[in-house]
Amino acid sequence: MTDHRTTPVTGGPAKLKPNAIGFFDALVIGLASTSPAYTIAAIIGGLVLYTGVHAPGIMLASFIPMLLIASAFYYLNTVDQDCGTTFSWVTRAMGPWFGWIGGWAIAMTGVLIVGSLAEVGVRYSLLTVGLEDLAYDPVAIRVLTVLLIIVMTAICVWGTEISARLQNVLIVFQIVSLLVFAVVALTQVFTNTSAFDSITPSWEWLNPFGGGWEGVTAGLLLGVFAYWGWESAVNLTEETTNSSQSPGKAAIWSTIVLLVTYLSVTIAVVALAGDAFLAETADEEDAIFQVLATDTMGPWAWVVMLSVATSAIASTQTTIIPASRTGLSMARRGALPKMFGHIHPRFRTPDVSTWWVAGIASAYYLVVGLLSETALWDTLTALGLLIAFYYALTGIACAIYFRKRLTKSVKSFVLIGVGPVLGSLLLIWLLISAIIDYGNPENAYTETPWFGVGPPLVIGIGIFATGVVLMIIWYFRDRRYWEERPSTAEQPIVRIDTTSVGTGSVGRGAVGSGAAGSGETKP
Repeated sequence: MTDHRTTPVTGGPAKLKPNAIGFFDALVIGLASTSPAYTIAAIIGGLVLYTGVHAPGIMLASFIPMLLIASAFYYLNTVDQDCGTTFSWVTRAMGPWFGWIGGWAIAMTGVLIVGSLAEVGVRYSLLTVGLEDLAYDPVAIRVLTVLLIIVMTAICVWGTEISARLQNVLIVFQIVSLLVFAVVALTQVFTNTSAFDSITPSWEWLNPFGGGWEGVTAGLLLGVFAYWGWESAVNLTEETTNSSQSPGKAAIWSTIVLLVTYLSVTIAVVALAGDAFLAETADEEDAIFQVLATDTMGPWAWVVMLSVATSAIASTQTTIIPASRTGLSMARRGALPKMFGHIHPRFRTPDVSTWWVAGIASAYYLVVGLLSETALWDTLTALGLLIAFYYALTGIACAIYFRKRLTKSVKSFVLIGVGPVLGSLLLIWLLISAIIDYGNPENAYTETPWFGVGPPLVIGIGIFATGVVLMIIWYFRDRRYWEERPSTAEQPIVRIDTTSVGTGSVGRGAVGSGAAGSGETKP
């Protein structure tokens, strides 16, 4: 039986380059994908608007389901080091229909946000060097944004090692810059030298429900968006040393580093500016750091603005990775056209799927941006719905796939069963609550209703419905992928014979011990 992860559907010799990066590189890519500086700048106003001084508590509460789902990613990766992650794992545990739609959700989250990330990267780069007029010129911004997407995509195609080296520099700069800003801000708060109506931090701020339930759901959805992206480390599993362990550990550590960073900066920002000021300026989105940095760090304000710029630029690149690797994985299994499974013979990266992600993302950014500026922010809100969906799906798949092992030890029961399922249930509750909330157009950035409901809900349902339609169309066009059947960690998995992919025939075979061709590590 040919290993589906190492034989490209094109029949050529190229495959993803093994051992291209190490644990630290994977950790950095996981952090960079969340775009910490940009994310906290974009959501802090909304968090405070919804939950007041309890915004740090929301960041803490949002961390819990992320850590539980990261545990699911770790254990599933020990038995299946497939760059398609959720797509591959859910297919194995729950069947091809759930697996396909899970893969679609991952791919589309990348497509929807790349343009917004690139735009922030461009704008803050211009602000850093004092080109304010150009930074707010809509035509110039759109042209430069698309050019940045092209450059970052080219780097992704150029090679995983190059991408990792670039990220190492960018992530260190932005994390250090954020923590320096937090220290300076808190120093001004406690020495009463702040230019704002500062307030003294309190332990009560860590209680997410301290201000009541109103606004908690919206705040948690923003919190989930803030942590989203850490799994990019696992999407590079086939290109990472010690692939059954390092990517999963990198994902878990990414969430922990993010927790420390987000709590520190959120507490510092709320204490420095005060909840009233942040709530009033919530609609300024990522511009809030421009205001705070200028009045807090004086001539060194450029450091914070450059941090936001590098954060967005770094995430523009790393966000392409999960979408492109998922497309590659789906094509190898016959779930997408075989062209998406092409791997560049020299750079050994999924060049076709990578460029497709960039092309669709650029088109979406330009079309939606021309229709409505606020629609881009509604798109970010809609991302939370898709993220909650595929994270929850992965957590449930983990418990189902390892169900025969859950009672063999307390560790397995908690970390493989209860933890991921609890994380999934929290995300499902959040997803349902968000759907109800965004049924009211007043809860969206674009308060004008689309089809009678909020734009984020229309965008989220539209993306999901489009995926279902495409899935059904592909099912009737090529049923090879749908020949796969669910299995458990103890059973062989029924999988297509990829040596026949592209020839029109269908083969079936079993991979011994239920592993993905690289051996199985028992949790």
